Amino acid sequence: MQVAKRILVTGGAGFLGSFLCERLLGEGHEVICVDNFFTGSRRNVSHLLDNRSFEIIRHDVTFPLYVEVDEIYNLACPASPVHYQFDPVQTTKTSVHGAINMLGLAKRVYAKILQASTSEVYGDPEIHPQTEDYWGRVNPVGPRSCYDEGKRCAETLFFDYWRQHRLRIKVARIFNTYGPRMRPDDGRVISNFIVQALQNEPITVYGTGQQTRSFCYVDDLIEGLVRMMQTADDVTGPINLGNPVEFTMLELANLVIELTGSRSTIEFMPLPIDDPKQRQPDIGTALHELNWRPETALRDGLAKTIAYFEGLASSGHLRPAAAE
Repeated sequence: MQVAKRILVTGGAGFLGSFLCERLLGEGHEVICVDNFFTGSRRNVSHLLDNRSFEIIRHDVTFPLYVEVDEIYNLACPASPVHYQFDPVQTTKTSVHGAINMLGLAKRVYAKILQASTSEVYGDPEIHPQTEDYWGRVNPVGPRSCYDEGKRCAETLFFDYWRQHRLRIKVARIFNTYGPRMRPDDGRVISNFIVQALQNEPITVYGTGQQTRSFCYVDDLIEGLVRMMQTADDVTGPINLGNPVEFTMLELANLVIELTGSRSTIEFMPLPIDDPKQRQPDIGTALHELNWRPETALRDGLAKTIAYFEGLASSGHLRPAAAE
């Protein structure tokens, strides 16, 4: 029988955080959801508010937080280019100061702590697929650097706390994840394509459309995070969590058009600065350490995601797609 724990989820009202809170509550834990609502939304967790084991706190992780918990999932940080480039200094502070504050909290209460890192630590990679021992190829002064380098620095802090204080850490490198509760204005490729398709607008494809991504459905990703937190203390990561099945942007665009029945055409635009040409995780470590692999096919996950966006459209909450 699993022992109930008190668990803190920073960024808990966001896309991933809300699903994680839901999963942890379903397992019988007490959950403290912390969010400053910059990109998170109360709507994402409104169905959890009547649960007596759920607590929500408006708080910015760049400031210290004092609570008593057993585990911490640190997901707080804008994760889409549109949002993390809106205030790049604050983005870096959220990654770095937020990590320092959450690590300090974990050290004080001796909690186990998981960092939601990102595949962006690999930058525009020279090796394919990306393995955890690859150091990456990141531009430290470009428009994406606030996020990429902020997350890299957060990983450094986690491992220094592990070496210096023997803190129980976990570092997960999350690859492209999608599903219901994505924001229609987040500028990510799947939300962009779906919003454009539902509005019968041209699908905006950057470059030649031959650049690739690997898309993991949200339920699979949450399963990976929970399994990683449950590992023994000597399993620190970093561990890649993502779907190793690779798709070109043109393949994705055509699939979205097919599934939505859209009249959209495809419009080609210049490739954004520092946009990676390829992104595919090597999940060998996740298979070995977590016995984890994604189970949801892209077509099935997209159908669920499209249904969610259709619901937003019918309720008048579907705004025009932002630039990627």
